This record gives sequence, C-alpha cells and structure tokens, in this order.
Amino acid sequence: MARKKKNKPRVFCIGWHKTGTTTLGLALLDLGYEVLGARLDMAEPLLKGDKAAAISLAGKYDALQDVPWAALFKELDTAYPDSKFILTVRDEEGWLKSAGKHFRDNYVGLHEWLYGDGVLQGNEELYLKRFRTHYREVREYFEERGEDLLVMNLMGGDKWEKLCDFLDEAVPQKAFPYENKGKHHYTPKDKIKNLLRKIVPAPLRRLRVSVLEEQGLHYGRNRFNNYPINKEWREKEEKNQKV
Repeated sequence: MARKKKNKPRVFCIGWHKTGTTTLGLALLDLGYEVLGARLDMAEPLLKGDKAAAISLAGKYDALQDVPWAALFKELDTAYPDSKFILTVRDEEGWLKSAGKHFRDNYVGLHEWLYGDGVLQGNEELYLKRFRTHYREVREYFEERGEDLLVMNLMGGDKWEKLCDFLDEAVPQKAFPYENKGKHHYTPKDKIKNLLRKIVPAPLRRLRVSVLEEQGLHYGRNRFNNYPINKEWREKEEKNQKV
C-alpha cells in the first residue's frame, strides 16, 4: 500500500499492545491514514538483531500501531524525523489482566524479542517489568519534546478532539471507534453486531468487506495490512510448537 497522507507527518502509535491500539488504528483509518498494525513476522529479523527490515517497512505507511513498532520508537524517530508519536496508556493491573486473557500460554515469537520469553503465562512479572520500562523510557525520551508526543487514555475518555487537535485534522462527524472490548463491556449495539457476525454467512461477510475495500475503506480483517501474513505466521509458530 502506498501512503495516502504524503503531505502529513507519519504517525507512530507507541502505546503497548492491549492499551487501545486497535481503537486508535481505526480512528486513524477514519482520518484517511494508511495504517500498518502488528507484524508477527518481524520476529525473525528482530531476534537476529536486525531492525533494518522493520524500519524500512514502517516507511511505506502513514501510521503504525501495536508491536513491534512501539518498542522501536527511538529508531523510528531517527529514521523518520518530524513524525508524530502517540502513547496510549492503561493501568498496569488492567493491562496484565487483559494481556493474560488474550495470550494465555501461547508462544509468540515477537514476544520473545519484546520480553525475553515468548509465553506470558508464568512470566507475568517479566512482562509487567517490560511494560513499565517502556512507558518510563518513552516519557524520558520525549521529556523536552512535548509537541511531538500525545498521551491518550482511550479508556479514560480521550476521543476525537484530543487526537485531531494534535494531528491538525478536522473532527469527523461520527462516533469515535471503540474496538476489542471485553464482552463485559458490550453495549446492546455491540451484542447485536456480535450476533450478526455469527448468523450472517461467511460469503456475505466477505462480500461486504470486498465492497468496502473497493471504496478505499478498510474494515475487514486486513484493515491494518497484516492479516494474511500474521495468519500464516501464527500457523507456522503453532506447527513448530507441536514438533
């Protein structure tokens, strides 16, 4: 995908995963940015100490969110000067609980690079220490560059106004997106949408996504330009774990 916002600074979302990164990515899509999400295949070069592939890939998009991008904020700042950085925050207890439910005892190669161990379960303190270190380092790095860093607490109510003011964008006339909710946070509308996903035949869902993508909209599984690659990588990791 080519950049759509060539006249705008790149936007790097450097909040840790499970802090509202999907929601922020959707908001940037609504603002017209071409967004790249998590890329699990980057584990291969990164575990070998090679960051060049990831940094090069980052330059092809208007905005990035999730991992490994958050952990590469210093390198991205050097490679792409004048970019904007957004740090999504969340209380550490809530983060660990959410991450634990999501990743469980599954091995993730990219997590081995991030944390030193690819499995969260049984390594909660190790993961929490890395989480704390990241937020401390980001704040220290941008301490005298407040104009380049926006801190957003999406779960605390930060929405369009704060984001658009930072990016010098017009506020969209639509509700701020809120994705990846736990079921205990579902509204009646969320429950209806979840039910429809289950009862609408897969071919019809794919057709809808195809039509949206033809219109330049990304609301399917590949909205963050990573679904096929991540799916293939997960299958590869699962196969390797069974050997």
